[in-house]
Amino acid sequence: MAYKCLECGEVVKTPSVKFVVKKCSCNSLEISKSYSGELIFSNDNYEFKKDKSDYVIKPIDKKIAKELIIENHYSHAWTSCRYALGLFYDDNIVGVAVYGFPVGRQVVKSISPILENGNVLELTRLWVAESEGKNTESFFLGKTFSWLKENDKDIWILISYSDPMVDHVGIIYQATNWLYQGNNVKKGKSWMYKINNQWYHPRTVISNWGSTKDAVIAEVDENFEKVVMPKKHRYLYVLNKRERKNILKSLKHPIVPYVKDNSTCNWD
Repeated sequence: MAYKCLECGEVVKTPSVKFVVKKCSCNSLEISKSYSGELIFSNDNYEFKKDKSDYVIKPIDKKIAKELIIENHYSHAWTSCRYALGLFYDDNIVGVAVYGFPVGRQVVKSISPILENGNVLELTRLWVAESEGKNTESFFLGKTFSWLKENDKDIWILISYSDPMVDHVGIIYQATNWLYQGNNVKKGKSWMYKINNQWYHPRTVISNWGSTKDAVIAEVDENFEKVVMPKKHRYLYVLNKRERKNILKSLKHPIVPYVKDNSTCNWD
């Protein structure tokens, strides 16, 4: 554990040995341990700061992951899941990362012809509680990479998307060094459908009513609406270092510079 001095801003970790005193630079905060192991502070001029080493990352039950994602993720929706990894602090789940096989038959080959379906996972959901503070998302994401490398050697590369419909550009992917392929990889247009005053993704429309044809949807709601969906930003992260060069050489779409907002994107 660690504590931040409110005078100088320095973070002081708690001593591991009894009676040893740890101080901040301005000496206004001193921390020690009593004979019984109780922490002793020189004053109240500090705030608790979580230490990244106190976090634990491990798989969690998919039912628990689903509940947390539906409750806390901005989409409030569940999705494809091969692995659900939890971020724990003091035995409490404060984050969830969900990896699943990509939805869509053409996704894997749209990355590289040398990849097979079992070589690719999609980061489908990521949530970290606001209580965990700045940089915890990127820390957690990095730890999930390590877990995947250790526990599933068949996964060579990860793919994920950032949704401009909620004004996302993928800042978390940029912070963790994913490769960016732009927002115009997918050709053609897709539509979102407003049916009975609720918006639906085209995949959901097909699942519910069998088609996205106007005539079919009009039978459900004659006043339905549809709008063109902005194309999502696409990111890749290579896990397999041994195959990295071969993957990068064989990419079907080029790597392009990051964007900082959606105003400069080409949606055609």
